[in-house]
Amino acid sequence: MQKQIVVAVLLAAAFAPASALADGPPPTRRGWEVGLQAAKYHYEEPNFAELSGNRGGLVAAFTEINPRRVFFRIDGRVSYGSLHYKGSGTQDNNPDWIYEVRAVVGRDFLHGNKISISPYLGLGYRHLYSDVRGYTSTGHVGYRRYSNYAYAPLGVTLRAKLGSQWVVAPTIEYDAFLGGNQYSQLSDTATGYSDASNTQKHGRGYRAQIMVESERWTFGPWLHYWNIKDSDIVYIGFGTGGLEPANWTREYGMEVRYRF
Repeated sequence: MQKQIVVAVLLAAAFAPASALADGPPPTRRGWEVGLQAAKYHYEEPNFAELSGNRGGLVAAFTEINPRRVFFRIDGRVSYGSLHYKGSGTQDNNPDWIYEVRAVVGRDFLHGNKISISPYLGLGYRHLYSDVRGYTSTGHVGYRRYSNYAYAPLGVTLRAKLGSQWVVAPTIEYDAFLGGNQYSQLSDTATGYSDASNTQKHGRGYRAQIMVESERWTFGPWLHYWNIKDSDIVYIGFGTGGLEPANWTREYGMEVRYRF
């Protein structure tokens, strides 16, 4: 997948349209976008467990803009990884899916002839399915996990012209964590413990990317980071309570999109 991304980026640069950008600062562009991404992924519950590995995914977005330079954007992605588990032993080839959808509204503020600044805010939803069923190297048995985050993205994109055909567009974003739920299917372990549904109330996220845009193509590196605190404690049987421990997730990679 990573090699495919590199090839797509090179083709984008080679066959990008030769039409020059319009006079004035570069605005947010309207239309549909579809693309691919490749990433490195690391999830960790400190002193307890880790999941890491490569991911590949599909992305899509739609952007509309009104005459006052207010834009509305909805975007989503699907990402898959076959991850390595390290904790109570080790285990390979664990399926891991991320589904995410976001909607934001913002406005372009034009500065001079070459720069625009575009703050935005919105709502986002992230669902993760992690399957670590089976036995680790030390004989411990795993189970399926379902993770749901609701959050409010607050960010800003700066666009600056690079010559007459290209724009560089760095973005920084803070993701205010609104709440989460972790469902752990402990019945997969056949140990007698009940499935657990834990509520998470505290956490935060950050995003950053540096995209290069032409009339039709967008590509560049990106980073996502989450830091989530301990969940509540629920009863899982045998006089025992279970929680989703504090954890962090780091995901970074490359992405290429085509606009039409």
